[in-house]
Amino acid sequence: MPNEVEARCIEEFRKTPIGHHSKELQVILNEMRGQPMEDKYCLVCTKPNREWQLAKTTGVRGKPVKILSKKFTRLEDAEWYVFKQRWKQSRGETIR
Repeated sequence: MPNEVEARCIEEFRKTPIGHHSKELQVILNEMRGQPMEDKYCLVCTKPNREWQLAKTTGVRGKPVKILSKKFTRLEDAEWYVFKQRWKQSRGETIR
């Protein structure tokens, strides 16, 4: 269960996944981005400014990401989805 600060940061990211973030949220994002590269969720833009596809990194430099089937037509939705997946990977908790 997220603590009070984490809960505020989750809600902040849900409302504003793109743009400037509070210092507390930025610390969490940096932690998530700093996790090992193997099997890390990421996004691939498949149609400029119109479509993004979920992918996972391989952890091997130069090896392409693994493209998954999930697609998004809004970048905000895509970023929120990746945030939730990375939260679960890093904290072992599911957020909705």
